[in-house]
Amino acid sequence: MRLRFVPLILGLVLAFAAPVTTPSHAAIKVTVNDVPITDYDINQRARLITLTQRKPASVARRQAEQELIDDQVKLAEADRMGIDIAPSQVDNAFNNIARNVKMSPSQLSKALRSGGVKPETLKARLKAQLAWNQLLQRRFRGQIEVDESDIIAALQKKDEAERQKSVEYDLKRVIVVVPKNSSGGFKSKRRQESNKIRSAFNSCDDAGTILGQYSEVVVQPIGRRLETELPENVREEINSLSPGSLTKPSATPVGFEMIAICGKREIASDIAVRAELENELRAKEGESQSRRYLMDVRRRATIIHR
Repeated sequence: MRLRFVPLILGLVLAFAAPVTTPSHAAIKVTVNDVPITDYDINQRARLITLTQRKPASVARRQAEQELIDDQVKLAEADRMGIDIAPSQVDNAFNNIARNVKMSPSQLSKALRSGGVKPETLKARLKAQLAWNQLLQRRFRGQIEVDESDIIAALQKKDEAERQKSVEYDLKRVIVVVPKNSSGGFKSKRRQESNKIRSAFNSCDDAGTILGQYSEVVVQPIGRRLETELPENVREEINSLSPGSLTKPSATPVGFEMIAICGKREIASDIAVRAELENELRAKEGESQSRRYLMDVRRRATIIHR
């Protein structure tokens, strides 16, 4: 089960111009296992929902209260199960959101404040999501099964041509090596070289001519992979590229890595479609189990509305 981060909009800065102020005293609206949820907490979460989901204020406020109750229930269950989310984990999740909307963490914080939302409001939501994700992984790992009959039924709903075709890639990994403890200047130089290699690269067969101009460049075969077997973080980029192309350089512990698309073909097989459908059905079942688990935890919680 995958953690779903809050979607943020690039136009966040212009959405509101309300200042962020913390009241000296905020009325308690709900307590969950003796943890208070104040009117200020609800207002802050509602503003976040309005910014990120474009919902009317009245709808956002109702959703905010329920989210905050669920968050406290999830955190209490995580604590009971010995799961503790470190501040660094929350910061990493926050930084990932900033990266996804092409902002720095400080720019994202400024954008939130411009919309009347303290960055801590988003971080509080992320902490609950991270805790719940770990709980689900611990509780349901290896237990989510999908019936073959459900996969066949889903396949039958697909167009026949789509059922019988899969995309297969022939891939290689190109590594521009950067030794440990290299200086920042050297890393920058190697990144520039990686980009030059990518710009000049046009064929796996002729790669030696280009790669031979640079020191410590390693090529490793990946082999043939179906589209559904590709890691999610590179699948979309690979799908968008033609054979003879390289993906963008990605920093790794060994240097800057790129994936070369040496070949691409459609094959007569429903394996890719079956795998995709199985993943979708597994995700739906996971969401269903998550909802049942949350309902069970809520029943055991002490929730008092004031």
